[in-house]
Amino acid sequence: MRFDPDLYQGTAGYYEQFRLPYPDAMIADLTRRAAPSGRGRLLDLACGTGQLAFPLRDRFTDVWAVDAEPGMTEVVRAKADSVGADHVRTVTSRAEDLDAEPGGFELIVIGNAFHRLNRSLVAQRAYTWLKPGGCLALCWSTSPWAGPRDWQQALDRLLRSWQNTLGASSRVPPGWDQARQQDPDHEVLSRAGFDVAGRREFSVEYHWTIPGLAGHIRSTSFLPPSVLADHASEFDADLIAELGRHTANDRLAETVDFAYELARRSAPA
Repeated sequence: MRFDPDLYQGTAGYYEQFRLPYPDAMIADLTRRAAPSGRGRLLDLACGTGQLAFPLRDRFTDVWAVDAEPGMTEVVRAKADSVGADHVRTVTSRAEDLDAEPGGFELIVIGNAFHRLNRSLVAQRAYTWLKPGGCLALCWSTSPWAGPRDWQQALDRLLRSWQNTLGASSRVPPGWDQARQQDPDHEVLSRAGFDVAGRREFSVEYHWTIPGLAGHIRSTSFLPPSVLADHASEFDADLIAELGRHTANDRLAETVDFAYELARRSAPA
């Protein structure tokens, strides 16, 4: 199943401002288990605007931030310049097409993106890119429209309605998650040669504003600014009307679940 390469075109500014950061506890746990030497190289594949590359950057002397969308890598480059992170380099490339040397990385991370990649190919290539003993971490977070609360279910219905209205229902391939259910990520990693070390989960209570949700939705592949286009104001009004009845102190509470699945390339005995 193939996702179109331009799904995130024009979303980078919203992605940077409205995507939630991975919690410090998760970053610390991942760092402890992956145990980078402090002298190695990190690869953030399908990096977005660097939600993993930046919190991990101080543990590495060289960081590659790779994304197929030029707008994303432009934001990463500007952020790196603003904080003096000269060791963060950007590469605009599909993960499947990346040219990287074998054994060049201590840690590879993929945030909320493995499902959009050719999982088998990327897992196989990532295995060769890692040093023996190096790790691959698949990192995830839940979406605000996917939860059990009344406002989340109302938001899910609203988004589906607008996708239908704007003819955007097919932007994300139908049934995209069935492949992962039939062939889970950990099995894909095992076939590529990895020792799967298990999944760790972290929950964070977050309170959204409706404008924050509107920005977050514009960071997605299914209702980005290019799709909302001239209907953006109408969409925002609909969002306010539908979710306003659920707010408390102008906020919508959610428990956001974050997780990562760690896999390791075996070191020689």
